[in-house]
Amino acid sequence: MRNTLRQLGIDTAYNLSSFPIVLSAFIVGLIGLALGVGTAVIWVGVPIMAATLLAMRGLAAAGRAQIPGVIRREITKPRYKRAKAGSSVLRRFLTALTDGQSWLNLLWAVAALPIAIVGFAATIVWWAVTLSTVAWPLYGWIIRIAADEGADGLEYATAWLGWGDSYLAAVLLTLLAGAIMVSTLPWAVRGLALAQAWTAKSMLTSLGSLHERIDELAESRDAATSAEADALRRIERDIHDGPQQRLVSLGMELSRVRRQMGADPEAARRTLEEAIAQTRDTIDELRALSRGIAPPILTDRGLEAALAALAARSTVPVDLATAVLGRYRAAVESTVYFVVAEALTNVAKHSQATRVSVAVDDWGDRLVVSVGDNGIGGASVAKGHGLAGLTDRIKAVEGEWTIDSPEGGPTVIVAEVPCT
Repeated sequence: MRNTLRQLGIDTAYNLSSFPIVLSAFIVGLIGLALGVGTAVIWVGVPIMAATLLAMRGLAAAGRAQIPGVIRREITKPRYKRAKAGSSVLRRFLTALTDGQSWLNLLWAVAALPIAIVGFAATIVWWAVTLSTVAWPLYGWIIRIAADEGADGLEYATAWLGWGDSYLAAVLLTLLAGAIMVSTLPWAVRGLALAQAWTAKSMLTSLGSLHERIDELAESRDAATSAEADALRRIERDIHDGPQQRLVSLGMELSRVRRQMGADPEAARRTLEEAIAQTRDTIDELRALSRGIAPPILTDRGLEAALAALAARSTVPVDLATAVLGRYRAAVESTVYFVVAEALTNVAKHSQATRVSVAVDDWGDRLVVSVGDNGIGGASVAKGHGLAGLTDRIKAVEGEWTIDSPEGGPTVIVAEVPCT
């Protein structure tokens, strides 16, 4: 009830205040446009038009101010085009003429005026009728006394309904009408406010939202590039430090076998067995490296099976709970898999935990991953630490993540990965 009354107050204030703002914007925009176009042939209209568009920015800012309260969400601030650094004052002044958002502000003033007029008038009428019907029993007797020479409208209405023409019948009729008006008032005012707010939002913030989306995509691209570069460097380092060294050693062992074949067959046999053991170790290392690129179980059997395999290999006992629905995009499954893998690796190396819980839930538009342990806490995302690579990996798919790891523990990591 309190929220309904609060929203009714916000919507009413918006309907009443937006009309003078839109009307002012319409007048300024129309006069400025007419003068600018009419005098453009003698070049006087160019600065007039630029000044009009600059003035419209302030009026558009006033029109945007109350939109978040009506639609119950934050809106994007516009980004107006700026002249290059070092440009002249005249160049900076005339830049408004080439700015798309400035022209959308002008279009908003024209398109929003009819809606603002209807919203302003209908809100006043609805409130006036509501208050007058609800309060009629308090002042209706005065009207009855003043109209004692003839019947008023309520007497005709109650008589037509068969209620008679008494004052009590009139009171019941007005209270019934008042109840109807009170019940419909929030819906009517809300509908009028939303019509104005969404019209204003579509014109006053659309380009700003587009610019923000472009920035997000640019950040995701940079994060993906960074994550890929880090992964390639890690794989290169791991191959150099592991399989490459083993293969060099294996080649030397095989060369020694060839030399020993004739002189000392027994020594050659022992050397060959050592070479076979090194071959197996190299294969195991290559398999471990392949899991860091694209684990076959993830590709073949999906996220749930891959996470179960991760939990089974963990040196710290894992409580795994998954509520996934089928298969997802490869980038989504890979991101979730590596988030869990990095977190479990960090737990095993640094946390001194005795138990880990991993949960993955499908929230419709995103997968929510939660990894918690009962270790000593103090996990860091600084460069060089185990969790440092998660930021770029998650940002690459436009996801978000948080970590709560106070000294003394416990540690909780929550990641949200969009899956639509």
